[in-house]
Amino acid sequence: MSLPRDRFATRLAASPLLADGGMGTLLFSRGIPQRACLDALASERPDLVGTVHREYLDAGADLIETLTFGANRFRLDVYGLAADAGRFNRRAAQVAREARDVSGRDAWVGGSIGPLGPPTRELRHPDDPAIRAAFREQIDGLLEGGVDLLVIETFFDLRHLLLAVDEARAAGDIPVIASMTFGEDLVLADGTTPEQAVAALTVAGVDAIGVNCGVGPIATIDALARFGAPQDGEPARSIMPNAGLPQRLEGRFVYAAEPAYFGSIVPRVLDAGARIIGGCCGTTPTHIAAMRAALDAIGTAEMRRSEARSTGLATGGGSDGEVGPGPRTAFAEAVEVAEPPAGSRLGAALAAGRFIVSVEIDPPRSIRIERTIDAARLLRDAGADLVNISDSAMARVRMGAMAVAFGIQHDLDLECIIHTTTRDRNLMALESELLGAHALGIRNILALTGDPPRVGDYPTGTGVWDVDSIGLIEILTRLNRGEDQAGSAIGHQASFTIACALDPTAHDLATEWDRLERKLAAGAHLIMTQPLYDVAQVEAMLAEARRRFGPRGFPVPMLLGVLPLVSARHAEFLHNEVPGITIPDAARTRMQAAGAAGTEAGIEMADALLAAVEAETSGTYLMPSFGRYEQAAELVRRIRARHPAVVTA
Repeated sequence: MSLPRDRFATRLAASPLLADGGMGTLLFSRGIPQRACLDALASERPDLVGTVHREYLDAGADLIETLTFGANRFRLDVYGLAADAGRFNRRAAQVAREARDVSGRDAWVGGSIGPLGPPTRELRHPDDPAIRAAFREQIDGLLEGGVDLLVIETFFDLRHLLLAVDEARAAGDIPVIASMTFGEDLVLADGTTPEQAVAALTVAGVDAIGVNCGVGPIATIDALARFGAPQDGEPARSIMPNAGLPQRLEGRFVYAAEPAYFGSIVPRVLDAGARIIGGCCGTTPTHIAAMRAALDAIGTAEMRRSEARSTGLATGGGSDGEVGPGPRTAFAEAVEVAEPPAGSRLGAALAAGRFIVSVEIDPPRSIRIERTIDAARLLRDAGADLVNISDSAMARVRMGAMAVAFGIQHDLDLECIIHTTTRDRNLMALESELLGAHALGIRNILALTGDPPRVGDYPTGTGVWDVDSIGLIEILTRLNRGEDQAGSAIGHQASFTIACALDPTAHDLATEWDRLERKLAAGAHLIMTQPLYDVAQVEAMLAEARRRFGPRGFPVPMLLGVLPLVSARHAEFLHNEVPGITIPDAARTRMQAAGAAGTEAGIEMADALLAAVEAETSGTYLMPSFGRYEQAAELVRRIRARHPAVVTA
């Protein structure tokens, strides 16, 4: 009789194994509150959880995971449910098995095991015996419930992962998939590289090594490629990416990558060495169905090639495009425009009708600011009116935007606009920071809701969101009236220029424009758009503005967002995986044709677009990718050839 690990290896050798997708995505969409304990649902709502499992099985999944990602005593303790860990795991495994039996599909049930907690919240710092006991409690519950294998996933700490694997190995001869979440620099939060992780996990005796969650398919494929192809006897490879980057809309997360895109990447992940593929946050049964169709098509094509070879017929081979790292573009929501006393130069320039050029700069991921100052100097000398300082864009920890802005304004006398998100700060902290910004001479604020922390360096982190971007604009407006949110006087009126964001290509355009109306009603002075790429997109935006606001269009100045493309791969990443960016087919075709000259083609396309529509705008908001400030500076120079900068004392 073959052992479970042997049967699993045989199954992987036969064909790729398709796993399911996100559970929370569907459960939240069906009325489960965002702050609910999902790990209790298999016990409390087995009908709902079983329905989701069956939907994934009907979509073609060969592997479904139990709803137990956070079902360990440490995470459950937050809900007062630590004593229920064993029961929750056992019941979740039973619910998944029952769903498989009802579906009639020959599928595997994987027991999902996540980290004990976010890296920033393990304040008790449990010792190794406590860590082992928590993992073993969860493993035993899953095995009692009848799982076929264990999926130890989304780990950012290799030491904890190895402890979990060791407990799984001690529990019995059961297949183990060990999956990690890598940050922007393709290292774990503890500094471990993919190569180091593979070496350690191979020695630990796992059956598959994988990457999951993260910022989307392309970045996870990059990490998978770093694993290298498994040699004979080494663990298989697994990949389960998020559906691109999420944005928070009306209290819920909406992900960027469409099901068709997930289907299109299947050949790439297989070429990168994956034998287990699936989805993570934001993916749905529709995504998995698209991957199933792609796998079946590949299998059919391979069967035909095999038949042709057996009959002596030659067949042509297919190939994929290269996959590599993409830019990390923040979802913008703008800020600006103020009134005396002591208003900003930006506000004065907008009032005077000058064409504004603003460029985004990312704060450093270290304690050194010199290179950031140098980048700002380059942009100032090229003719930029101001620079935008992002606020831990993509939920990745960087130097605070206020500190960077103060440094730039102090050293260069170049005005800044700081992105301020409501993700990381409660209401009192927001107001305190804004008062400090004003005192330091920072008068331009871009009001943002912020990217979810779980897409960044801390995938299991949580946000605050006492208010969203609309609430932040209301706070700024009250400060400009001389009072805080509670109505208490602050001594003097502030003079913030308040900007808000608009995504003219959002999937839910009605909601996006409705929110814009609310932002303007709350007191925003300036609109900054997400990047657009052709005249038709701009004209569609202007037509909707005229329909909403009257013949003159936008009632406040608007800066057109422009993100110069760098390469064809860059264009595909932005189009498919980054929320708020839609790149027309013609632009992507142009980048494909440009080849190695992609950077120049990107500048030319951006400059041509601005030249065609700038009469309808108050300026532009440039967003460099990959920190390519030289490219942005060249575009600024071309713009300034048409709109000379006004030198002020």
